[in-house]
Amino acid sequence: MLYHLLLPLGQNVAGLSVVQFITFRTAAASLTAMALSLLLGPWVIRRLRQFQIGQVVRQDGPATHKQKAGTPTMGGLLILAAVFVPTLLWANLTNVFIWIAVVATGLFGAIGFVDDYLKVTRKSHHGLFARYKLLLQVAVATGVGLVLLWMSDQATPLYSTRLIFPFLKWLIPDLGWWYVLFAIIVLVNTTNAVNLTDGLDGLAISTFAVSAAAFTALTYVTGHRVFADYLLLSHIEPVGELTIFCGALVGASLGFLWWNAHPAEIFMGDVGSLGLGGALGTVAILIKQELLLPIVGGVFVIEALSVIIQVTSFKLTGRRVFRMSPIHHHFELIGWQEPKIIIRFLIVAIVFALLSLTTLKLR
Repeated sequence: MLYHLLLPLGQNVAGLSVVQFITFRTAAASLTAMALSLLLGPWVIRRLRQFQIGQVVRQDGPATHKQKAGTPTMGGLLILAAVFVPTLLWANLTNVFIWIAVVATGLFGAIGFVDDYLKVTRKSHHGLFARYKLLLQVAVATGVGLVLLWMSDQATPLYSTRLIFPFLKWLIPDLGWWYVLFAIIVLVNTTNAVNLTDGLDGLAISTFAVSAAAFTALTYVTGHRVFADYLLLSHIEPVGELTIFCGALVGASLGFLWWNAHPAEIFMGDVGSLGLGGALGTVAILIKQELLLPIVGGVFVIEALSVIIQVTSFKLTGRRVFRMSPIHHHFELIGWQEPKIIIRFLIVAIVFALLSLTTLKLR
């Protein structure tokens, strides 16, 4: 909105012309998002306590988590608000990629909201049945895939259903209709991986902020013709506007981390973890970096794999590989303190993000 208001004025008012630059608006969106998270945080925490919307702790979870029962949850509403408002203020609202990202993130967040609501009202850590949650995720992901397929079939395609393989610049297969299934796999797995990582104070939001920062850079170079050509990326000029959305994700995450850092004053809940996971997966798909996503979000992949390995091992052999999954609980049970686990996972997330950026030229 501010973009559309200030852009015409920039022709006559000195200084306002900077709104035409994506870099300026990305910084503005990031700072706006952070400010909203920081300023609204105390009010949201008070309101959640007033309505008795508190965390319900798993009975089979680590004993140290019992003291977290009752901590305000569903803080993901704050995160999503802090993402959407700056995006709508600073982005070009005629850009279709912005609306795909915003709507997809909102729908995945809505699934998480229903799950959190059921947990709170039932006073149980069980919310939506897993099959219903999965079905809703698949439905949203299918919608995203079909929209992108439609965009690729236009007379002047706005999107491509080809895949770009890191390190293999010659391998660019076109999936066609199969791209819808591929989009479902990417989005569903990403949302659930981020959701599984949300188990310690500040763990999911800090590692997500790192991944979002990496995608901010990836999105910018994808939308920049010179950088994209130099780095052998699939150049999609309108995608550059998504840099503002990514910047808002980073700012909102850092602002929320202020309140979610150990000991947490508020939890994001599934409305936050599913929404953010959906945002990350959607951006990866829109900028044609779907296959780089497992590297950017390496911590999320490790968390998800630890659950898969644990469940598979127990069903096949009756034995557990880890003391508890996801893997961050394993480290808790072997004696690592919660802050140490969070910082070490954050370091790993930074390493993965840097590794993903090195692949830009190694093609």
